[in-house]
Amino acid sequence: MKLTRSQTAAFGIGAVGKDMVYALSASYVMYFYQDILGLSATFVGLILMIARVFDALNDPFMGILVAKTRTKWGRFRPWLLSGTVLNAFVLYALFAAPDMSKARLMVYFAVIYIVWGVTYTMMDIPYWSMIPAVTDTPKDRENLSVVGRTCAGIGSAVIQVGTLLAVAALGGGNERTGFGRIALIVAVLFVAAEIVCCAKVKEHDIGKMSTSTVGEMFKALFRNDQAMITVLAILMINGALYLTSNLVIYFFKYDFGGTGWMGNYTVFTTVGGACQILGMMLVYPLLHKKLGNTTIFKCALTMAMAGYGLILIVCFLGFSSNLILLCVCGALVFAANGILTVLTTVFLSSSVDYGQLKTGRREESVIFSMQTFVVKAASGIAVFITGIGLDAIGLVGDTSETGAVVAQSASTITGLRLLMTILPILGLTVAFVFFVKKFTLTDEKVQQIADTLHQQKEQ
Repeated sequence: MKLTRSQTAAFGIGAVGKDMVYALSASYVMYFYQDILGLSATFVGLILMIARVFDALNDPFMGILVAKTRTKWGRFRPWLLSGTVLNAFVLYALFAAPDMSKARLMVYFAVIYIVWGVTYTMMDIPYWSMIPAVTDTPKDRENLSVVGRTCAGIGSAVIQVGTLLAVAALGGGNERTGFGRIALIVAVLFVAAEIVCCAKVKEHDIGKMSTSTVGEMFKALFRNDQAMITVLAILMINGALYLTSNLVIYFFKYDFGGTGWMGNYTVFTTVGGACQILGMMLVYPLLHKKLGNTTIFKCALTMAMAGYGLILIVCFLGFSSNLILLCVCGALVFAANGILTVLTTVFLSSSVDYGQLKTGRREESVIFSMQTFVVKAASGIAVFITGIGLDAIGLVGDTSETGAVVAQSASTITGLRLLMTILPILGLTVAFVFFVKKFTLTDEKVQQIADTLHQQKEQ
């Protein structure tokens, strides 16, 4: 099964489209329904948490459905295409909510968002699962995975960088109208991207697929103490990142302020995204030549906490409107997060070998499935905390048609700064403490485990 350049490109185009959709929902649903439409932040956060945890639990069941599917078009593409079309319609409905009473809007949001999560899972699981059916060459599979992850990052970056400016331009100053129109554009691009992917990427019969239940995922995790520590780190690190991504838009609108806050927010997120990619592709490889992975991990956690601390200091020193200082501090946070993303994947991979040596079972698929489960759970918990926090500090959203920025009290601004920095620091501190005390898979030990497994295989 030879992988062609056109197939690789089409697979990458599919990743761009699907992560544009995910980024639009993950980054702006809270802001849209709380700040623009006026729903309680706690209620919005609760629905987001319930939906994302349900979505995480739903992943294995979707995997089972895909595994049992047999059609003349293949096992994966029918789900990929049908899920895409359904999700595109639901995405537009999510950001084009009709005028209705607040009670009805609450019901509308709860139903639409949960359906959005279900339909996104319909296409996301088969998208990544079809890699082994496209090519049986390990190198090609690795390249396809890299292309998919890289293009997914591009799709997410496009939304992070351009959405608010596009909303302002398309809505003529009305954010509600602007979000509806940008959602329509993204939905159309999404469908077009996945049509290209389905048309070009050809499946081959790979026989019966093995599946994992939620129970199997947790059993595999509990048998492996090093995997548990890694998963805890993933939970804390992603929770901190999602808190930041949900709150930073409020910071720029109400604390940084000014008529150009959207442009400044865009600059900050652009710098952050670039630093995150540089952290993965440049800083980590350079550090890896001189330091061990566990040392780099501790340094990156410290760097992220220092970045958050510096942001808080800059704000309380009266420089909350100094974009250069904020970008420098933010660069530390996002570059560190890029490094941590790479390392948690490395550690999870090492824990698979560790578990095999310890128990005699190699549970690669269930442990890596747990990574997706935990990331989604972290996202749900973080957005729920965001909602509670916004209501607790008394933030008043802009629900007027003009979108004029409402002045917030001094205590609200102080609370916003603390939410955006102290909570992530606490989460990263928990990750640091448990990692230092419990994680034992140094580079030397990982190599010893690999050598032992190799010797056992040859016996």
